[in-house]
Amino acid sequence: MFCPARRTFLFIPRISFSFSYNSYSSSSAANGALDALSVVHSRRVVVTGLGMVTPLGCGVETTWTRLVKGESGIRALSPDDLKMSSFDKETQLHTYEQLTSKVAAIVPCGTKPGQFNEDFWLNSNDQKSISRFIGYALCAADEAMKDANWVPSEQEHKERTGVSIGGGIGSMSDVLEAAQLICEKRTRRISPFLGPRISINMASAHVSMKYGFQGPNHAVVTACATGAHSIGDAARMIQFGDSDVMVAGGTEASIDALTIAGFCRSRALTTKYNSAPQEASRPFDCSRDGFVIGEGCGVLVLEELEHAKRRGAKIYAELRGYGTAGDAYHITQPHVDGKGAILAMTRALKQLHDFWDEFSYFSATLMTHMHPSLRNSGLHSTQVDYINAHATSTPLGDAAEANAIKSIFSDHATSSALALSSTKGATGHLLGASGAVEAIFAILAIYDGMAPLTLNLNEPDPVFDDAFLPIKASKKMPIRAALSNSFGFGGTNASLLFMSAP
Repeated sequence: MFCPARRTFLFIPRISFSFSYNSYSSSSAANGALDALSVVHSRRVVVTGLGMVTPLGCGVETTWTRLVKGESGIRALSPDDLKMSSFDKETQLHTYEQLTSKVAAIVPCGTKPGQFNEDFWLNSNDQKSISRFIGYALCAADEAMKDANWVPSEQEHKERTGVSIGGGIGSMSDVLEAAQLICEKRTRRISPFLGPRISINMASAHVSMKYGFQGPNHAVVTACATGAHSIGDAARMIQFGDSDVMVAGGTEASIDALTIAGFCRSRALTTKYNSAPQEASRPFDCSRDGFVIGEGCGVLVLEELEHAKRRGAKIYAELRGYGTAGDAYHITQPHVDGKGAILAMTRALKQLHDFWDEFSYFSATLMTHMHPSLRNSGLHSTQVDYINAHATSTPLGDAAEANAIKSIFSDHATSSALALSSTKGATGHLLGASGAVEAIFAILAIYDGMAPLTLNLNEPDPVFDDAFLPIKASKKMPIRAALSNSFGFGGTNASLLFMSAP
């Protein structure tokens, strides 16, 4: 059953509650409800593998080390970055000159450690159907599965392993190149691989085909919340028994002329810091004027807890909560009070507390039979130690999220016990990949006991005060629970709540 008021799925058949007490006792109803609940809530979801391709470097260790040191992955944009090699030089230069934003967070490529190897992942003869965002996903998934030590060979295990990797916009550089061929009346030169190269679900498809995974094959497209939704949906697939393992995340290859020009025209990108790229992304700072466009990929291996324990897997954290909500307000702007963000965070913290409102006449019996771990399934806001904010360095979005956090966490936010930061100061905004990459940052914050800093926070927005400020330096601290926020165009919001390994 779907509970629309709380965006929560409960495996409780309504028919169980429709019989009279004469034909169906309250005890048997309670046991039936408990059996149904146990389908979801006896299957806990943990993180056993991590993989990343980011502007800070290729690989989790490289990215995380540079992040906590306060280094930046943002640089000046060049004409060559626009991927217009099939256009004449004059058109390339004219396009570049017309762009109002000339900074970007670009994945470093090459053959050295910490660089993305294009020849290996993109350029071989048998990879003509693989565009850049797919290549990033293959690379990050490879790292995550090796980290999890999960590359199964048995058919049964392959059938119980699925993939959920989404993206925001696919491969716009391929679209631009195909459009040019049409304009030049060379339609027959369009690649037969165009469809597979631009289809967002092909990231999941290629990962599943490479490893033979025949579990759920899923692809989310929810703008900048894509990565978080992909992870949350994958966790539910494990909880519902559809799979035991899910390879989940988000990917994006958005550094191209068409994408950047579109965001420039919408006035979403920063324009004040073209001469100082590493200062351009400044979440929560008074001088912020738009986000820095970025690219990359984050992939997690999610696994059912008992499955992970049986094979002796390393466990980074447990995915404890997943909240989603819609603003129902504007195509690009959040509501000033951050209502959608409030709903998403609240639902991640407390997914089942209101279950009893719907079935109050069974609550006493159910509570008598229910295991304590289910009675206490919600987490109080004061138990959250770190928040990785969505904050992209836009004037409206950052303030709305800060107000939402203050609304939920109130005294806890001003007690100095809650660490808050936006890592986009270092990575820029990775669009559909950002939620997955930042979920990994939240997980590593728990695992390493280190809250990463917010870069370029020189003059905090007036919404903050001395008692409630984002951290300006990476902070060593015990972190038991961390929240990761992701919000996207169209008013789509997602929050993921991670806790230390059980």
